[in-house]
Amino acid sequence: MAKYIGLMSGTSMDGVDAVLCDITPHSCITLAAHSVPYPHDLLLTLNALCIEGPDELNTLAIADRRVAETFADAALGLLAKASLSPHDITAIGSHGQTVRHHPNSDVLSVHFSSAAVRGFTCQIGDPNTIAVLTGIDVIADFRRKDIALGGQGAPLVPAYHNAVFAHPQKYRALVNIGGIANVSLLSPTYLHSPPKGFDTGPGNTLMDKWISLHLNKSFDENGQWAASGEVHEELLTLLIQDPYFSLPPPKSTGREYFNIDWLSNALGQFFPSLAHTGLETPTPHIAPQDIQATLLMLTATTIAQDLKRYFCAQNEYGEPSEVIVCGGGAFNQTLMTRLRDKLTDVDVCDCHVLNIHPQHVEGAAFAWLAYAYMNDIPANVPEVTGASKAAVLGGLYKKG
Repeated sequence: MAKYIGLMSGTSMDGVDAVLCDITPHSCITLAAHSVPYPHDLLLTLNALCIEGPDELNTLAIADRRVAETFADAALGLLAKASLSPHDITAIGSHGQTVRHHPNSDVLSVHFSSAAVRGFTCQIGDPNTIAVLTGIDVIADFRRKDIALGGQGAPLVPAYHNAVFAHPQKYRALVNIGGIANVSLLSPTYLHSPPKGFDTGPGNTLMDKWISLHLNKSFDENGQWAASGEVHEELLTLLIQDPYFSLPPPKSTGREYFNIDWLSNALGQFFPSLAHTGLETPTPHIAPQDIQATLLMLTATTIAQDLKRYFCAQNEYGEPSEVIVCGGGAFNQTLMTRLRDKLTDVDVCDCHVLNIHPQHVEGAAFAWLAYAYMNDIPANVPEVTGASKAAVLGGLYKKG
């Protein structure tokens, strides 16, 4: 067995997860985990970097080092918790912090014509700094090889899901609900079929921002605030009409697209006078908790409809026997209830059934991606990302 650490911070930016795994060609066992929050000033900066603004280059370069320091703190805290030394770890797999994700060249630039713009994804958290501070080799920059091959660079977790969680007989759909939600469908192992997967749209990001604006809370615990409201069906219908939800896979998205401005524009169609006034005050005729309930239903509906549209209805894989949820959304009991309401023909549960904590799955995925790099295992799935071929992902940053 070889021990790897996976470091992950997702679009919710609710902290850095460090996950310790023992990995062999046939297993990936999670041994321990440790989480640390971003310092407040860094968190504010990272949120600012997700949208265009002044002084971006200097801010990005400084944040790149600060994020790396936070990632290193998480890894060292994990080693202390597990009573291990850096010499016990083969390598760290670091996702970094995504601040921009535009794989489809859908940005404007004052310096380039639209024909000259190239798709890109940007994750910060200097792996050189992590390697120096931890004394452990680091594998990082996993997404850009897939982008170079014409892919979306996301989602990358289906390869890990398939390697670790595919069942001998059952079809399984794994749903990761972080800031953005993504799905993976795993066929039974005897079929030797590649997984399918893509980003369905917003997970927690819109709900987190809305409750932050109105109740000054970072998230809606158990979906209690959403449960206190009523779904506004007309608003839900409008939101679901967004073109992203009807795009066929491969597709990926991020908070660059699904953000508070996106919601503001939608609400402005109901109440044009609010389109440029901000969202801190209650929207006329729609109580804030009703909008929260509607945003939760948007997440549940788009996940469920994509599972039915691309996995069940086409009969390419057959109907999944299980829908297994991981990520922060697995702890939102209102959201889990809505998913079960919409997927009545299958079992919907969280990934405790796989003997892994829902919050540790993505960190473990990047430990596995580091293992894949070290063992020359292709880690993207062209059927998922749209890349022209499978490839070994990432680059090695030596500790010394």
